[in-house]
Amino acid sequence: MKKNELEEKFYTRYQKQAEHVFFCPGRVNLIGEHIDYNGGQVMPFAITLGSYLAVSKNNENIIRFQSLNFPEQIEFPLQNSYIKTGEEWYNYPLGVINHFMLDGNPLSGLDLLFYGNLPIGAGLSSSASIEVLMAFAITVIFNIDTSRKEIALLSKKIENEFIGVNSGIMDQYAVALGKENNALLLNCDTVTHRYIPFNLGKYAAVIINSNKQRTLADSKYNERYAECMEALRLLKEALPITNLCEINRTVFDEHSYLIENPVIRKRALHVVSENERVHIAAEALESGDLEKLGSLLYASHQSLKELYEVSGKELDAIVDFSHSFPACLGARMTGAGFGGCAIALVEKNSAPEYAEKLIAYYTKATGYKPDVFISAVSNGVCEL
Repeated sequence: MKKNELEEKFYTRYQKQAEHVFFCPGRVNLIGEHIDYNGGQVMPFAITLGSYLAVSKNNENIIRFQSLNFPEQIEFPLQNSYIKTGEEWYNYPLGVINHFMLDGNPLSGLDLLFYGNLPIGAGLSSSASIEVLMAFAITVIFNIDTSRKEIALLSKKIENEFIGVNSGIMDQYAVALGKENNALLLNCDTVTHRYIPFNLGKYAAVIINSNKQRTLADSKYNERYAECMEALRLLKEALPITNLCEINRTVFDEHSYLIENPVIRKRALHVVSENERVHIAAEALESGDLEKLGSLLYASHQSLKELYEVSGKELDAIVDFSHSFPACLGARMTGAGFGGCAIALVEKNSAPEYAEKLIAYYTKATGYKPDVFISAVSNGVCEL
């Protein structure tokens, strides 16, 4: 959506001009899956789809929430604190406002109009996008001195404590600190990062939304988390470590006898090997070796499918087709799994053919269509 379109819709809703328009992207994790909660390094990048906010102050001490995506409209009087009410979308920005009010910031009333073109529940961080968008907007509107990293950390806190979802830092960090034509190499243990040039040349990042509802993602996420913590507990009997990603494959192989349960051993093996793939992927990007990067994407998917068991026939169908398409360098599921999205690196000239043939292949395999789109590597949250 263009800025002027959102401004026009704001005027229609509120009968006044929007004072500010902000944008916050979604994100895709290029490689490094299910290792953020094991102290690993991940490599997300911000995408061109995301969330928009048109906003003006009001003198009525009322916070008004409206969205072009949802029918719910609600307003709250300005007060010292708020609590989550139900599962509606506006709880995400409300949690952010709650944080700034509890911090003692003198906010005024706000008229808010949100719009997003991220598919909900697809694993592209629509909730983190809204949280960071709202937090950034407040810091600009009320001239609050807050860094992008602080915005990411407070947004994660809101997701964990106000919304009640036990997520890691990657999503909020990526959409707050994303940089055009760069991936973020984020250390989830130390919460530090560096930028890796992500220049794809004649290739494009193709994002495929499987359109499968991720019904198992939350329950299996908690299950995998517990399995990793059990593997860590057993390895700590012989190793002075605080998380699984502190060890490499050689050290793991030498001590894997400590994990007698074969399922727990598989989970830990994925974590350790995936963390090593991230390091190799960073080197491949820095040297411009995109073929190496593509092979790492395929290896990551195979590990997520066989060792971590978080894929499914839909995501596997996307990767299987990608293997058969000559102009595709690599592909893998991205996100928590059991649905959601996959990413593929495809020659730009062949991307339309890839999309057309993938849709036909996938529809035959699953009975419904995926959504396919190409994204540039985008900047993080900004004012338009």
